[in-house]
Amino acid sequence: MATLRDIKRRINSVKSTAKITRAMKMVSAAKLRRAQERMFALRPYAEKISDVLASLSQPTEQDVHPLLRPRPRKTVEVLILTSDKGLCGAFNTNVIKAGVDLINRLKSEGFEVSISTIGRKAREYFRRRHVELRQVWTGLSGKITYSSAQEVAQDLMENYINETFDEVYLVYNEFKTVVSQRVVELRLLPIAPVEHEEGREMKDFLFEPSEEEVFNRLLPKSMEILVYRAMLESQASEEAARMTAMENATNNAEDMIDRLTLEYNKARQASITKELMDIVGGAEALKE
Repeated sequence: MATLRDIKRRINSVKSTAKITRAMKMVSAAKLRRAQERMFALRPYAEKISDVLASLSQPTEQDVHPLLRPRPRKTVEVLILTSDKGLCGAFNTNVIKAGVDLINRLKSEGFEVSISTIGRKAREYFRRRHVELRQVWTGLSGKITYSSAQEVAQDLMENYINETFDEVYLVYNEFKTVVSQRVVELRLLPIAPVEHEEGREMKDFLFEPSEEEVFNRLLPKSMEILVYRAMLESQASEEAARMTAMENATNNAEDMIDRLTLEYNKARQASITKELMDIVGGAEALKE
C-alpha cells in the first residue's frame, strides 16, 4: 500500500501537470483566435475565386491552359497536410489515416502514387515505414505565410505541367467548429469545369486583353490561394484540437487530484487510528 509520502508526491506531480496543460490551453486559445481571424478573412475570397475559375473552365476552354487540361492518369500526387507538433488529440492521426486510405485506394485502381507532406508528423509517419517522399515541407506550423503557400503551389504546378504526375490531391483538416474538424480530400489539379444544370444557359465571357492572358494570371494565383486556405484551415484546426486536448487533460488531472486527495485522507485517517489504538493498547498494558 502506498505511503502518505508517496501519495503526497503523486498529488504534487499531477498538480504540476495540470498547471502546464492549463497554460497550454490558454496559449492555444490565443493562437486559435489569431488563426480564425486570418482564415475567416480569406474564406470569401478563396470561395469566390474558385467559383469564377470553375465557371471559366468550361469544356470548350480546356485547351487554353495546361492546368485545365486533363490527361490519362498514370501517376497521382497525394499531398498530406499535418502539424509539426503533437499534443493535439487525433488531429494528425485522422488526416494521416485519410491520406493512407486514399493512397491505398489509388494503388488498388492501378495508379502510381507519389507522396508529399507538409508537417513533421506526416514526414515521421512515412519515414518510419520507409516510404519514399517526393517533397517535404516542415517548420510551417504557427508560421504560415502566403510565400510558403506560393512555394508549395509552384512546386505542384511545375511538376503537373512537366507531367511528373497527372493529378494532385490535397488531404487536410478543415475547420468547422472549435470541437469539430473535418478531413477533406481536395483535388487541386487539373481544375474541374463547372457542371451546368440541364436547360440552364451557359454564360458567355468576354476576355480582355485575351483569354490566354487571363488564365495565365488567374490560374497560378488561384492555386496559391487554395493551398494557402488549406494551410490556414489546418492551422486553426490544429490549435482548436490542441486546446480541446489540453482542456480534457486538465479536467482529467483535476479528477485524479480529487481521487488522490481522498485516498490520502483515508490513509492519513487510518494512520491516526492505528496510532491511537497503539496508545490505548499501551495504556491498558500499563494498567495491568
